[in-house]
Amino acid sequence: MGRAFQVRAASMAKTAAAKSKLNAKYGRLIYVAAKAGIPDPESNLALKKEIEKAKKEQVSADVIKRAIEKAKGGSAENYTLARYEGFGPNNSMFIVECLTDNTNRTYTEIRTAFTRCGFKLGMDGSVIHLFKNQAVFSYEGLNDEETLDVLIMAECDVEDIVFDDGLTTVYAPSTEYAKVKAALEEAIPEINFLEDHIAWIPINWTTLSDENDIRHFLRFKATMDELDDVQDFYHNVDEENIPTEE
Repeated sequence: MGRAFQVRAASMAKTAAAKSKLNAKYGRLIYVAAKAGIPDPESNLALKKEIEKAKKEQVSADVIKRAIEKAKGGSAENYTLARYEGFGPNNSMFIVECLTDNTNRTYTEIRTAFTRCGFKLGMDGSVIHLFKNQAVFSYEGLNDEETLDVLIMAECDVEDIVFDDGLTTVYAPSTEYAKVKAALEEAIPEINFLEDHIAWIPINWTTLSDENDIRHFLRFKATMDELDDVQDFYHNVDEENIPTEE
């Protein structure tokens, strides 16, 4: 229980504020990818991947174009990847990945968010070993047995396949991302991925039942959604029985 629900939650409609955050997120990712190589998606696979993800999230063509043009113009902006790990109630754990042009500002914002919710910011490596870095794909059109046949034929390494209410979710080592995606696209040319990314998936899930713990968890999650430097936020809390709003 938990993982299939997380996939559904991730694909829910976003608010205007979240949409603005999404545009900023992909604007940075596309800028960094374009600046790190050739600012042409046909020659820069990392850039092409970020553009494809941005389009799937309905990021406007104007946002994508501006980010690439900014990289072409030789902007002096430099972004650093930063990861923070921490703990919450009932063995809950958190991984926050950021892309920032000011690591001191970002660290202060993340530390403050943890402290205000009564959580504890941990050291590097304190949490991440309890998660797996996996490629995650969810879609409709093939069940788990059909999917397994396709991936075996393509000689893909897969860790788990979950089929729930018509939705199939594949979990594979992050190194298998491109291979698994190509196999699925070949099997279903018109495939529409609801999830298509590399994520930190917890080895064990936990539940929160105390109302105060749930309130703090939702507050922390909302803060992560609001902070511009936060690119991705992972945790091991099963949200299936947690309300979407406080």
